[in-house]
Amino acid sequence: MEQEQIPPAGQVMIDALSKDNDGGSHNHETGSGGQEQVRKKTLSQILTEIGEDPSRQAVTLNDLIFLLGGRGRAALILFFAFPNVLPGPPGLSTVLGLPLFYLSLQMMLGRLPWLPRFVGERSLSRTRFAQLVGRLAPWLARAERLLRPRWPVLVSHRAEYVLGAICLVLASVLILPIPLGNLPPAFAVCLIALGILERDGAWVVVGALVGLASLVLAGGVVYALIKSTMFILLNAFV
Repeated sequence: MEQEQIPPAGQVMIDALSKDNDGGSHNHETGSGGQEQVRKKTLSQILTEIGEDPSRQAVTLNDLIFLLGGRGRAALILFFAFPNVLPGPPGLSTVLGLPLFYLSLQMMLGRLPWLPRFVGERSLSRTRFAQLVGRLAPWLARAERLLRPRWPVLVSHRAEYVLGAICLVLASVLILPIPLGNLPPAFAVCLIALGILERDGAWVVVGALVGLASLVLAGGVVYALIKSTMFILLNAFV
């Protein structure tokens, strides 16, 4: 009897995502009733259900990509950007900015969401994941009540190339150790990611404008630091 060949988990995830994406993350109609049901739920509802699933011992980033289907990439971008909006330890923005940079690059190139194994297989216990979701979900649910599908051209598949480029630039600023320069770009990325998740072009526009303002602010901070450093060095040898 011929032994059945079982594809690796990574390939199963990629195949599932390929079926869910018609070149982007906008295929709301699927042949699977389960996936269609996922599309009707908000991100906060899906995350809460994952945290309350007793069959899970742990949750990995690859699990989130698979379970969120075509919305996995934007959800992970939100996941890595949101902690930088809150006060955190020094260096946090650099640690979270690297995967954010990588995911934004994938969006700009129109590629399926994928993380290296050493990142994608990082896991949290289901209990710990549920605790984190319990803190995030109320804020996310409030934002979701303000979101609604509008201005679809700004969240189309082609538009995501541009939005990915914007997030890539903002992620680059996050990685840099700029004093007080992390919160505005992180907030802008969160707005863009939420707009993509709920197909709300208005939020994408606001996020892009906040992102532009954050770049001006970061540029001003860097310029001031360079000027003050030059002033100190020049006067030190006078």
